[in-house]
Amino acid sequence: MEKTLKSANTRVAEVKLSYRNRVKPSERPQVTCSADSYKVLQESWDKSKIEFIEQFKVLLLNRANRVLGIYELSTGGVAGTVADPKLIFVAALKACASGIILCHNHPSGNLKPSKADLQLTKKMKAGGELLDIAVLDHIILTSESYYSLADEGLL
Repeated sequence: MEKTLKSANTRVAEVKLSYRNRVKPSERPQVTCSADSYKVLQESWDKSKIEFIEQFKVLLLNRANRVLGIYELSTGGVAGTVADPKLIFVAALKACASGIILCHNHPSGNLKPSKADLQLTKKMKAGGELLDIAVLDHIILTSESYYSLADEGLL
């Protein structure tokens, strides 16, 4: 009986990290400015949701700022969504990203970042520095335009 309990206590889950990319490096879009990020994000965003519900996504970039992928972190309600820093960095680490660009939409059409948006950006930038993953920007987008915290000197 004691032997069974001991072996049951030492069982642990196996963790596997994998990232599958089916896009040739030369075909990946390159992000050199906020307008490039906006273009990539706008093309991938579900147009039926951009004015309806808030979503949070992360652009994952390699050292040459080529897009490794877009991670759809969360979908929320009309007034907000959850952006868990742990999940953002899990995606970045899985993709072996050197940089990330945070992004979410404001269904209201208001481009101004909230206090929570600014706090999250600051927290993510600090976390990225520890992991050697650059937080390059945080973009707020609407169906008509975008706001870049990097362009505005808020990063």
